[in-house]
Amino acid sequence: MPLKIYKPVTPGRRGMTGYDFSNLSDVEPYKPLLTYIKSRAGRNRSGRVTARHQGGGVKRMYRIIDFKQQKFNIPGIVETIEYDPYRTARIALVKYPDGERKYILAPGELKVGMEIVTGEKTKIKPGNRMCLKNIPSGVAIHNIELNLKEGGKLVRSAGLSGQVVSVEEVYAQVKLPSGEIRLINKDCYASIGVISNEDHQNINLGKAGRKRYLGIKPTVRGKAKNVREHPHGSGEGCTPIGMPSPKTPWGKKALGVKTRHNKRTDKFIIKRRKSK
Repeated sequence: MPLKIYKPVTPGRRGMTGYDFSNLSDVEPYKPLLTYIKSRAGRNRSGRVTARHQGGGVKRMYRIIDFKQQKFNIPGIVETIEYDPYRTARIALVKYPDGERKYILAPGELKVGMEIVTGEKTKIKPGNRMCLKNIPSGVAIHNIELNLKEGGKLVRSAGLSGQVVSVEEVYAQVKLPSGEIRLINKDCYASIGVISNEDHQNINLGKAGRKRYLGIKPTVRGKAKNVREHPHGSGEGCTPIGMPSPKTPWGKKALGVKTRHNKRTDKFIIKRRKSK
């Protein structure tokens, strides 16, 4: 999907880029699959901030996505390709012969009017969904199940794709976008194709206000704070942090420190993700 480049009529417009929505269907979202999620601004039930830098943003409706796609061997027709304010990828509205409609994640090559189907073994075609054991090596896949019948959990963001490296007795080796190679049960399902909206990573917001529209509040550097508020705080002017390794506001090591501690699933990782 191409990007829209704005004329620099104001300082905020200079360098700003946006989405070109010309490829999307000009329709209202399907109301039975809409719901409202109350904004909590990163606060828990006690009102305390547990996730920083969240709050504000424009009101939006959540589209209920079918990550499982359990209508096996029943072809569905793509009615629309739509924008989803809660995710970076585009979504597609699929109509089945019984009249039921479902939203799914749209791969980049999916077009209105195309037919898709879910089955243990189907054609290698964008939008189709099938078992990992029947997907040839090197084919781009997305919306990958991590456990049987749980629905897609992996590779769901714009422009991403994974691929099957090999299939063994029980497990398939799947290469994820991070470079990690992981063992996943070969009977788990995945969809064919690369997730749509590949130019998402090239978007330049252009001004701080546009970030606030997305519900993201400003992030202040630690060394710009007082010493009581952050370990990097205090000092005259723009001084170094004054410690051998960066710290979080609570004094723990930050930036590049491994945070994964799950010995129960370590055996499923063949190769760790790329290190910076």
